[in-house]
Amino acid sequence: MENLFPQRICQELKLKTIMAKCRISEAVHVALLGLQDAGAVASSSAAKIYGLNILAEDIQDDSDNVTRFLMLAREPIIPGTDRPFKTSVVFSLEEGPGILFKALAVFALRQINLTKIESRPLRNQPLRADDNNNSKYFDYLFYVDFEASMADQNAQNALRHLKEFATFLRVLGSYPVDTTST
Repeated sequence: MENLFPQRICQELKLKTIMAKCRISEAVHVALLGLQDAGAVASSSAAKIYGLNILAEDIQDDSDNVTRFLMLAREPIIPGTDRPFKTSVVFSLEEGPGILFKALAVFALRQINLTKIESRPLRNQPLRADDNNNSKYFDYLFYVDFEASMADQNAQNALRHLKEFATFLRVLGSYPVDTTST
């Protein structure tokens, strides 16, 4: 298993095996097998539920790190409009002046609030050259979270509009917003 736990922490805690790929399931694995020389990266709630000792806290390399969890279902869960929802999408665009502005405008024009925007270069895509001005660029995937349910007509219209010029578009999911205070 790939070691995802910082090596410094492994050495300090004198752990032989660190399992971190599936945080909660690995915590369950450590607890059920009663492993004494293994650890798991998991939440303090998982440690409490499964009777595990917390050996180190705040182990992230960057204090701004955020862990997002994804739940998959065999059958689609139809989102409603009865409570606040967020929707996550990923898309790519052709390179050009103002194209990202145009993509984000499909949401702004419909008063849809964006809560997260991330971009990542497309994997296994070579650096491209623009013959017109000798510049080089990568193609990117844009990950966007917005405050609307896929059951909301405004969200459907925004994505329909985005699809007109996006080279790729996929809805990753629409899910209820956690309204509990932390």
